[in-house]
Amino acid sequence: MPNIPLTGKTEEELRALAKELDLPPFTARQIASWLYKKNVSSIDAMTNISLSGREKLKKKHEAGKLSPRRRMESTDGTLKYLFPVSGNKFIETVYIPDKERATLCVSTQVGCKMNCRFCMTGKQGFTAGLSSAEIMNQILSVPENETLTNIVFMGMGEPLDNVEALFKSLEILTSDYGFGWSPKRITVSTVGLIPGLKRFLAESQCHLAVSVHSPFPEERLSLVPAEKAYPIGKVVELIKQYDFSHQRRVSFEYILFGGVNDDSVHARALANLLHGIPCRVNLIKYHAIPNVDLPATQIEKMASFRDYLSSRGIISTIRASRGEDILAACGMLSAKEN
Repeated sequence: MPNIPLTGKTEEELRALAKELDLPPFTARQIASWLYKKNVSSIDAMTNISLSGREKLKKKHEAGKLSPRRRMESTDGTLKYLFPVSGNKFIETVYIPDKERATLCVSTQVGCKMNCRFCMTGKQGFTAGLSSAEIMNQILSVPENETLTNIVFMGMGEPLDNVEALFKSLEILTSDYGFGWSPKRITVSTVGLIPGLKRFLAESQCHLAVSVHSPFPEERLSLVPAEKAYPIGKVVELIKQYDFSHQRRVSFEYILFGGVNDDSVHARALANLLHGIPCRVNLIKYHAIPNVDLPATQIEKMASFRDYLSSRGIISTIRASRGEDILAACGMLSAKEN
């Protein structure tokens, strides 16, 4: 059996492990520091832990870092990495440099159950949720990890369909024993899985991004099948119960399809849906994927849509498309063939 990774464990889990191995309680903090602050690749490198303690750890455990298997670079500087995960599967992670910012787009599942019509990840089906070790490994093992300013859980999979691993990762990222990051540097994206969303809103101060794509239930259902179980109206009602006026921010993601959801009727309905929420709307270009007959809209339509929302007091931006030439843009991640 392969050794159990230490990466991805919370301080509480590391304390339980130290107790199980009859190691001093402070060993948990030492391990966490080596893993998350010093980013070591082996237990042997944890030199302030006694030699006998390291030997105990190594009997069943390892640091748990795995290097990416492949790197692709876009003409715009975006990088896409292929990481191995359990079951001889792979996931993709995207690094997006942008002036003083460097954002990592992190995956949470192998494939996805949501099967959104416009998304390559959903087309490959669902295999498994990633462990917290596999999520954290993406962050620790990209060569550019020391330059990261922001993390977005917008890669392969639906983060709120893998809540235990997600929340462990968020704890490690924001706790003093881990990365010590402000929650303002982290965004979690969702199509609106209400059980996970309730927990996220109650327990986390990280930013939230909700995929809408249409303000009309029947039309949204044709694009986002999760609408059937979790209607966008109910998602918005839930969000309105929480305070987004200070540290935490909520944004709504909206891919525009030509002649489908890009006219003034949709813009007006979206503004009405979001009325009363201090939020922003990110308008996204559709990136064509095989065997999907959705057309992209024109930039003029995107600008008109943005300007209408702005006139209604909703901050709205057209998101720059990054990494399309290496299939790293929104909706294009898939590791099915690797």
